[in-house]
Amino acid sequence: MSQFPGSATPSRRGFLLGSAALGASAAATTYAVPATAAATAATDASADLVLTGARGLRSGPITGHHFSMVGVTWRGGPATARLRVRTRSHGEWTGWRALRPLHDGPDGGGEGRPGLRATEPLWTGDCDAIDVRGADGIEAATLSLIAPGRDPVLVDPAARYERVEPGDRSERKKKAPQPDIVRRRAWGANEKWRNGGPWFNRTIQQVHVHHTVNSNDYAPEDVPALLRGIYRYHTKSLGWSDVGYNFLVDRFGGIWQGRAGGSSLPVLGAHTLGFNSTSTGIAVIGNFEEVRPERAVISSIVRLAAWKLDMYRRTPAGLAGVYSQGSDKFPSGQKVRLPVIDGHRDTNDTACPGAHLYAALPRIRERTQKRVDKFGPQQG
Repeated sequence: MSQFPGSATPSRRGFLLGSAALGASAAATTYAVPATAAATAATDASADLVLTGARGLRSGPITGHHFSMVGVTWRGGPATARLRVRTRSHGEWTGWRALRPLHDGPDGGGEGRPGLRATEPLWTGDCDAIDVRGADGIEAATLSLIAPGRDPVLVDPAARYERVEPGDRSERKKKAPQPDIVRRRAWGANEKWRNGGPWFNRTIQQVHVHHTVNSNDYAPEDVPALLRGIYRYHTKSLGWSDVGYNFLVDRFGGIWQGRAGGSSLPVLGAHTLGFNSTSTGIAVIGNFEEVRPERAVISSIVRLAAWKLDMYRRTPAGLAGVYSQGSDKFPSGQKVRLPVIDGHRDTNDTACPGAHLYAALPRIRERTQKRVDKFGPQQG
């Protein structure tokens, strides 16, 4: 996929053969989630509506659709736009809310639709009407009204989490253990929406930390639907092969598998433009420009980062020399020294992962390093 060191390869077999057994898992929050993707709604009730208006989008109230998440995509005109929406739920309209510009994405020449501009998806909760206001210069845009479907009853609670191979005692002492990770089929991922992949990196040098910018007030029971909404937006609206993030962490500390391919493998994501091929991406569900991350969120990032980085004997508190595949901050081919655990803003022109979560990264690096050291010294 690239001439630069650490580029991705489509081969899964090499990672499955001879893979090390993983350690025991840690406790996590309990959620009511679907047992299988097949148990979710058989049809996608979402709607993609074309809006027009050369002097700015002014839709007026749009009714006739039930949805819980919205996003806007367009071609031509400005790369970012000041788009606002208000939504109606149970007869009451919200105030106007901004749709943030999308900065996540696959590396150039990979998956997705070239030239497409987009906002981040916004979680609205159950709504039945929407009004849109937009910026000058957008002649036509597609409004995605995403209906994530209902959660069926979880039949087998033991099927919620990924299976952790027990390994032997000596192996468990050598590497940081795998935390509990809610598997894709438990949050209801419809695997028919995937288009290609998974693809795999040759190694993992970094963990990139993100926030999803879409909600700070969701309940634990909202999380599976929220994930399905993000997944639908990434695949159907943006044309990516799968959800962009490797992992997602909710505001209660739950860890969820994002992109398919195997959590223990170096799956190529679509989260950090120009730097996906040597990294894994963790997105915290929320807007951390507005709120501080809870302790449970920090702890989950630490456990997940320690596990992924220790597989490759990385130093979480150190720096990594990586090659850019081309971002809006570093041109393709430039070698950059970045923190092993960094924020999205370190690689791209964005505020992600939000001021409050970014300020927590030094503490996350320190705690991750201590956790890795606890399970054995770095080698080589």
